[in-house]
Amino acid sequence: MDKLINITDASFQYNKKNIFHNLNFQLNQGEILCLFGPNGCGKSTLLMCLLGLLQLDRGSVSLQGQNIEALSPRKIAQQIAYVPQVHKKTFPYKVIDIVLMGRAAKTPFFGGPDEDDLQIAENALELVGMKRYRDTPYTMLSGGETQLVMLARALAQETPIIIMDEPTAHLDFRHELIILENMVRLVKEQGVSVIMATHFPNHAFYFENERIATSVALMNNHTFAAYGEPNKVLTEENMKKTFRIRSKLVSYDLGMDKSIRQIIPVNTIEAREYSEGV
Repeated sequence: MDKLINITDASFQYNKKNIFHNLNFQLNQGEILCLFGPNGCGKSTLLMCLLGLLQLDRGSVSLQGQNIEALSPRKIAQQIAYVPQVHKKTFPYKVIDIVLMGRAAKTPFFGGPDEDDLQIAENALELVGMKRYRDTPYTMLSGGETQLVMLARALAQETPIIIMDEPTAHLDFRHELIILENMVRLVKEQGVSVIMATHFPNHAFYFENERIATSVALMNNHTFAAYGEPNKVLTEENMKKTFRIRSKLVSYDLGMDKSIRQIIPVNTIEAREYSEGV
């Protein structure tokens, strides 16, 4: 059986500047991959390559055994949905209309959404807890509410893969947790696979704590500095090497045969201290 996504020796340059090189990974059904690393390390650029919006300089991206370069944007959109980090709200569309846009890849070229499409959009809104905002102009929503609508739009697309670029950026604790809980529900109940760029390593621990097959790709110096299970990648030593910070890995027993693991930043390490091996 072909992998949902298979990336082989992926390399990308922009204006002759190396962004990343020799990246390799796979994604199977019901798995989550967290892309984690410093600002400017190439996470968002890699996501654009996975979406077919940028073309690799070397290597390949395959979707269920097909090279992405041979697929039309419509075919890619039938396999991958996208939740952006930032969404500009230009026109006061109703929330339901924004979610219905997720059905575009499934509707005829010269047709519009039908009753089945509308029901799928309604169900997606209900799943993320935004049904009561159905007829609200989405320009009136908060940042967290907008992000939930973007997730509903991705769900309405009914793809086996969802790509998210820092989906919890700028959200408060509650909305961040709502996004994470919805992701867990999607993976467990619908077998969706997720690739998520994030600045928060504890997201990966959250998914692992929920017993989801989770991998972390730690991006640094234009490549994967480490790749594997969260508890093997998100270590105090890797935080020191990648971010020049001291951190502490802690675990807490929640009872009922469940525990939670977190990595806590302590303080930064100056360049001189780092070079001296402090």
